[in-house]
Amino acid sequence: MKVISSAIKNGAFEDQYGKRGSQFSPNGMPSYSIPFEISDAPQGTKSFAVVLEDKDAITASGFVWIHWLIADLEHTKIAENESLTATDFVQGANSWASKLGNFSIEEASNYGGMAPPNCKHCYELIVYALDTKLNLTSGFRFNDLHFAMQDHILATASVMGTYDV
Repeated sequence: MKVISSAIKNGAFEDQYGKRGSQFSPNGMPSYSIPFEISDAPQGTKSFAVVLEDKDAITASGFVWIHWLIADLEHTKIAENESLTATDFVQGANSWASKLGNFSIEEASNYGGMAPPNCKHCYELIVYALDTKLNLTSGFRFNDLHFAMQDHILATASVMGTYDV
């Protein structure tokens, strides 16, 4: 299985997908979501789960920052800025709904763009091919996704890009 994103140019996510973009939630969270495309999913795939995470956030926040959680995705192409209008997949709460982000779960249950506070960070988009739908509800947390996927992962693929301060 493979995943690619046209949002990454020369190893870096383009400005519009993070804090240097022009689209923000009412409370200032970057909300212009990245496009991506999945190919060569294994036979038996019923849905995909997606995590966009920033492990470098540990240096600033003390934990891996989750920027986007998707469950029950049944198609292989996500359009640019689809997070705000999506009705055919479920989105979980990103880390903007943490003590550091101070957003409500409802407000953070979509794409929460890149905003590294201290240095260039590396962001990883991880796609999981699953043999089932997970039937999670909007606002689920990463741990809900993690445990629901157990024994259902057929394959994984990822793509990485950086975003600077």
